Amino acid sequence: MTYIGRNVSVIGAGTMGNGIAHVFALHGHPVTLIDSDPVALRKGMDTIAKNLERQVSKGAITDHDRETALKRIDAQEDLESAHAADLVVEAIVEDEEIKTDVFRTLDAIVQPQGILSSNTSSISITRLGAVTSRPDQTIGMHFMNPVPVMKLVEVIRGYATSDETHRTVVEMATALGKMPVTVRDYPGFVSNRVLMPMINEAIYCVMEGVAEPESIDTVMKLGMSHPMGPLALADFIGLDVCLAILEVLQAGLGDPKYRPCPLLRQMVAAGRLGRKTGAGFFEYREGA
Repeated sequence: MTYIGRNVSVIGAGTMGNGIAHVFALHGHPVTLIDSDPVALRKGMDTIAKNLERQVSKGAITDHDRETALKRIDAQEDLESAHAADLVVEAIVEDEEIKTDVFRTLDAIVQPQGILSSNTSSISITRLGAVTSRPDQTIGMHFMNPVPVMKLVEVIRGYATSDETHRTVVEMATALGKMPVTVRDYPGFVSNRVLMPMINEAIYCVMEGVAEPESIDTVMKLGMSHPMGPLALADFIGLDVCLAILEVLQAGLGDPKYRPCPLLRQMVAAGRLGRKTGAGFFEYREGA
């Protein structure tokens, strides 16, 4: 069975959603990029165009590849536009209640054979599938940011995810040039169950005055060969997203070691969320 050319709908045009749409379109899939916010939708399409142009300038793709990929993406504001999707990838805010509502709606819209997947970084695939009539066709596809660059896709099997759904998603991810790694449906899966405690501990080091943020990141980069320090990475992910994931880990695993650092809560409350707001543990300016 061929997977190139199958219809894909991506829900959410933010950082992850537009990156996912970019990759699927570049690899031959007709893509419907859906976001109820017209401003976010335009911004997402602009980002895709800029990132494709960057790939052209680096010689990674041709002008023809860029133009063809852009033509494959249809920007829409209504979830009804996902009705013909063979695969839906939900990439909206990391909030279980909102995601559950979207999955329930998609179940009533998308053709019966369509697979419903989530790009969630921590929320239970089993619970998302349980609100639909197709839990066997519900799965997690956790792409890494930035999606056009990072190779990993965590493929999360819910309790009822079928072998056929799993096989289809693994093969589609592989055809995108990604490396799919299958994990079980536990809070935080593997990536964030390991990553978030490290980020949280780095934030505790800041709060307790152990070292300045730049020094903490330098230790991890030069001492542990990390390409990016944990605090710069937290800013890149979004401190609000880090907080949400830690709360899911603490609630789901019941272990106090996942308790979010009070400084993280304070920064999120202050709106200091990282790169997307221009300030987190570090300051950011436009284009930097």
